[in-house]
Amino acid sequence: MIAKVIVSTTINGEPTELLCEPRQSLLEVLRDNAGLTGTKEGCNNGNCGACNVLLDGVLVNSCLVLGVEAEGRTIETVEGLSLNGRLHPLQQKFLEHAALQCGICTPGFLLSAKALLDRNPDPSEEEVRHWLAGNLCRCTGYDKIVRAVLDAADA
Repeated sequence: MIAKVIVSTTINGEPTELLCEPRQSLLEVLRDNAGLTGTKEGCNNGNCGACNVLLDGVLVNSCLVLGVEAEGRTIETVEGLSLNGRLHPLQQKFLEHAALQCGICTPGFLLSAKALLDRNPDPSEEEVRHWLAGNLCRCTGYDKIVRAVLDAADA
């Protein structure tokens, strides 16, 4: 039997304690232990970006981070983007530009775009494309996503 560890962290602004196994990825802990299923499992090896979250403001693939590494840290997931029932401007622009279809990649794109806009609120198209290069989409194509991020930056 594997001993479980209590991890004290802040998720989407809320102090949280999670009981997890030392071997569990942050992705598993968020989905299975915290019930935050917005973060998606795509490849489980860091290549698709579907599991992207912000860890202390830094974009990470949650499938490559152990849940115990979140001790004392701050996590932002896609569920934390909206505030008081209002969509984040990125979420609104993704809807307006039809920049999503099946939704598996969308949370990762949204968190990647947020990380970019937090760092550079007025990126060029080239910067947006470069920043989103770690995210894979099999449905929409990338142009609508890039346009949505650029429009959100303008807003």
